[in-house]
Amino acid sequence: MSKKLLIAIVGPTAVGKTALAIHIAEKYKTEILSADSRQFYKEMEIGTAKPNASELNRIPHHFVNNLSIHDAYNAGKYEKEALICLDKLFSTYDTAIMVGGSGLFVNALCNGFDELPDADDSLRTKYDTILKEQGIAVIQQELQEKDPIYYEMVDKNNPRRLIRALEVIHNTGLPYSQFRKKEAKTRSFSVCKIGLTMDKEELRKRIDKRVDEMFAMGWLEECMKLYPYKELNALRTVGYTELFDFIEGKADWDTTVQNIKTNTWHYAKRQLTWFKKDKDVKWFSPVDILEIEKYIDHIHTNLVSYDRYP
Repeated sequence: MSKKLLIAIVGPTAVGKTALAIHIAEKYKTEILSADSRQFYKEMEIGTAKPNASELNRIPHHFVNNLSIHDAYNAGKYEKEALICLDKLFSTYDTAIMVGGSGLFVNALCNGFDELPDADDSLRTKYDTILKEQGIAVIQQELQEKDPIYYEMVDKNNPRRLIRALEVIHNTGLPYSQFRKKEAKTRSFSVCKIGLTMDKEELRKRIDKRVDEMFAMGWLEECMKLYPYKELNALRTVGYTELFDFIEGKADWDTTVQNIKTNTWHYAKRQLTWFKKDKDVKWFSPVDILEIEKYIDHIHTNLVSYDRYP
C-alpha cells in the first residue's frame, strides 16, 4: 500500500470537523482540502460556516473560496482538481487532510466519480421552471417513475440531485442508476476516514447556536446582496432559500429563523445517514482527541485495513 495517507474527516454540520482538521493538520504539518461544496463559493461567506480568517492563516486550505456562484461545478470536476491538488501536496507531505460534510464530494475523491453526460442547459431551465411554478413534488414523482432505484437512495429534498438525474435520463434514454459506479477507482494513496458524531440533542443545540451566531455576523445582509442571483444552483441550499423567502415576504422573521434551524437539523441527519453507510468510517466524539490521534497514528504507521484495528 502507498505510504501517502489522506485523512478524511467527515460528519454532520456543526459537529466540530473544522477544529479537528486544523488540529490534525498542525500535528502532521500538512494542508487541508475542503469537501464542503458550499464553502467553495466566495460570495457565500457567512452562511456556509467557512473557516475564519484566523483558521485560514493557521493552515493552508484548498477548495475554500475557489469558485464564484456563477461557476458551473460538480463532483466530477472536484475529483479531477482535488487529485491534482493531492499530487502536489504528496510531493511535499506524507499526509494530507480532507474535511467536509458533502458526501458526494468525499466519495468522488476517495473512490472516484461516475463519468456522466454534460449538463443540458435547456433541460435544466425546463426543470427549474417546473420547480418554481409547480414545486419539487412534481420532479420527485417523475424521477420515481423513470428511475425508482435511484429515487430510493437520492436526497429527495435536493432539487439539484433530482434534476441532474432527470437530465441524464432524458439525454441517454437510460436510468441514472445504471451510470452509478459499482467499483471504486484505484488511488495512489491510502485513506483513513474519521467520522465525528455526538448526542443528537447536543448537536441540535450546537446547530441552533451556530445559526444565531451567523445572524449576529450579518447573514441576512449577505443574503440581501445575493438575492438577485437566488435562482443559481449554488444558492439553492439550506439557510439561503429560507432567507430569500423572508426577503420576498413569504414568512415572518421568527418563522424563518426556526425553519432554518429545523432544516439544518434535517440536513445534519441526512449527512449522518450517508456517512453511516460507509463501513470504512471510524466514529469518534469530537472531544476524543487522544483516541483519534491514536487511531490515525496506528493507520499512518502500519497502513493496515480498518477491520484490523480494535
